Amino acid sequence: MARLEKGSYIDTQGMGAPLSPEDAAKAKKQKHKPMEVRPRRLHTPEQVKELKILLNEVLDEREGKFDYISYFDTEHFKYRVGEDEPEYKSDLLPEL
Repeated sequence: MARLEKGSYIDTQGMGAPLSPEDAAKAKKQKHKPMEVRPRRLHTPEQVKELKILLNEVLDEREGKFDYISYFDTEHFKYRVGEDEPEYKSDLLPEL
């Protein structure tokens, strides 16, 4: 097998084609910020919203302040296909 000459192939480490010394001098070195990493969570934002509502309802029930329709009362919030889901109005609804 013939040995390739340096510069006759693409450098997979640098992922660039061979450059002449003049072109290499002109090339700008880019400074990159470190990659931004978003933390992974077990629950989706929708699940978090429902869990907050549930916890607040349980606390209100325990303190005797449960005088509203529960978010989890599916009978009260039923709707037909093609209609919008009835809005749950409560001060328990967390802002996400």
